[in-house]
Amino acid sequence: MSIDEYILQHIDPESDYLKALYRDTHVKLLRPRMVSGHVQGRLLKMLVEMIRPGLILEIGTYSGYSALCLAEGLKEGGMLHTFEINDEQEDFTRPWLERSAYADKIKFYVGDALKIVPRLGLTFDLVFVDGDKREYIDYYNMALEHLSPGGYIIADNTLWDGHVLQESHAADRQTAGIKAFNDYVTQDERTEKVMLPLRDGLTIIRLRG
Repeated sequence: MSIDEYILQHIDPESDYLKALYRDTHVKLLRPRMVSGHVQGRLLKMLVEMIRPGLILEIGTYSGYSALCLAEGLKEGGMLHTFEINDEQEDFTRPWLERSAYADKIKFYVGDALKIVPRLGLTFDLVFVDGDKREYIDYYNMALEHLSPGGYIIADNTLWDGHVLQESHAADRQTAGIKAFNDYVTQDERTEKVMLPLRDGLTIIRLRG
């Protein structure tokens, strides 16, 4: 038994709906390893229950797995605004969100969060960043402008499969983006932060009150 299997046997199970979405993601979509999965999904739900946000912003919906986990943890009256920039993703993702038990807690947008979010006039209590790695610093600064004091940003993929330890090639803008983001956040005195070696790296950032 691997340590990952041991962990899965000792945490809350994912729902049958999430299991089906996870399978469908692997069958029908490119780059299925982008999906959050069981362990991270349960952590996201619990973090929402701990933070108790009224409004959540998610940047990078992909197949909708993380959106469903975030929405699952929301209190009554809470709302998740989730953005997917790849319009080819919509035909797969929208039905999974709209058929879910949390459909009334999710607003799904297809478009660029950097352009649309500032026009919404909303203040979020929690932001989950899992979009284009090249844009992470821009997402971060935009999120801070629309984050409540004491609010949280959770950034995914901040260890980037270990590539953060390697010299970036000029053509590898994704790795360069993650490394630049990690360095930028580390030096930002507006926030406190902790990086967790969960899955592909998860950084939890809190805006100082």
